[in-house]
Amino acid sequence: MEPMKKVTFTKEMKQTHTILIPTMLPIHFKILGNVLENYGYKIKVLDNFGQGVIDQGLKNVHNDTCYPAQLVIGQMIDALEHCDLPLDKVALLITQTGGGCRASNYIHLLRKALNKCGYGEIPVISASFLKSEQSGGFSLPVIMLLQAVYGVLCGDLIMTLYNQCIPYENVSGESQKAVDDSVEMAEQLFCKKLLRWKEVSALMVKIIKRFNQVNRRKEEKIKVGIVGEIYVKYSPLGNNNLEEFLLSEGCEVVCPGLFDFLLYCTHNVEFDHDLYGINAVKAAVMRKVNHFLRGRKSDMIHLIEQNSDFQPPCHFESTIESTKGYIGKGVKMGEGWLLTAEMVELIQHYHVNNIVCTQPFGCLPNHICGKGVMRVIKEKNPQANIVAVDYDSSASKVNQQNRIKLMLANARLMVSQQNMASGNTSNRQQDSTLKQVQDVNEDSHSQVHAGFAASTVGNKSSEEQLELAVQNG
Repeated sequence: MEPMKKVTFTKEMKQTHTILIPTMLPIHFKILGNVLENYGYKIKVLDNFGQGVIDQGLKNVHNDTCYPAQLVIGQMIDALEHCDLPLDKVALLITQTGGGCRASNYIHLLRKALNKCGYGEIPVISASFLKSEQSGGFSLPVIMLLQAVYGVLCGDLIMTLYNQCIPYENVSGESQKAVDDSVEMAEQLFCKKLLRWKEVSALMVKIIKRFNQVNRRKEEKIKVGIVGEIYVKYSPLGNNNLEEFLLSEGCEVVCPGLFDFLLYCTHNVEFDHDLYGINAVKAAVMRKVNHFLRGRKSDMIHLIEQNSDFQPPCHFESTIESTKGYIGKGVKMGEGWLLTAEMVELIQHYHVNNIVCTQPFGCLPNHICGKGVMRVIKEKNPQANIVAVDYDSSASKVNQQNRIKLMLANARLMVSQQNMASGNTSNRQQDSTLKQVQDVNEDSHSQVHAGFAASTVGNKSSEEQLELAVQNG
């Protein structure tokens, strides 16, 4: 077997090569791409989607590998197949977590796929805080990392405000225009190489005021939280445009931000020292970093509270507190305890009882910390309405949407029952809601005969069928 090529990204390539980056969060990656360009790199965030990406992933990555790896590598190979740039002037960038998650091995899987497809001469850059692999001409200086951290926080702010505007906007497209204007303002500020928090906080106030200008209806919509493995939670490619589907169903999406994952990672290093007594110096550094990051998030929360009526995210101290009685903080592979904490936090802090837990094929930590803790969450929070949705290359989009529709039908039924209890809903409205439940169940039943998997149980009332289907996943 021919040895696998490993081409290093050199300092000279910084001037000549365009770096292709797989997308995950469209808003965040626009800002982060701007940060990299500000430090002299030529960046292109990939936007190719469709079946071709999945096919390339299946063709070039072992089918036992987790679904996010198939999509990320498939998107890169598909982009090279249709690249409008000279392939000898292109490089690829991929992150490495450095932990036990299989994401640490993505770079090896990517190189193997490149060699298989005849692209072995293309350099691959490792973006890792843990220095899993040196990439020669690519570096992450401290001031650049600080700017990237601020970029993630601004991205979270824009995403949070957008999610609270889009379901209620009176003029279609007004919320997206606010996003575009906010990203443009961020890109203008992030052209500076040295950013001070005073400037970033002033930008955040401008972003908040821009979203305040969106004309919104005063009405109640069903809120649905999205949690799960980090890639499929955020990426429209990974979750089959989940947010778009929930909006089409008349819901408001509530999605925890990426900044919490940074806090989670830095806190874990600190906790490792407390738990195992290792690496005291690194733990001390991470403790200071975590304290700094918590302060910046708290500042953002205060800015939202002072300048708008939008619901801000909660402090990270509350996120840590949410784990108690549900999962230990030693469970930190992949998303680990953060996934459990986000579900509890959505229910208890945001009062969002309806949750979609996105679970990709091959992500064992996600299944344990997601589906594995749902029973105890429901026992302690009877109002919780959680559905685990599996994502893989062979999963039917219709089946995924039917499972979510069952959850939404249950959510509408619970709202109707609450309104009946308070005397706010007529019997006719109650009957209408039950009819919606029956329609969803009948639709699911018809999908079984059409070859799709769905959960229905005969000889039971619609409400019993729905509850049993949701409980059984």
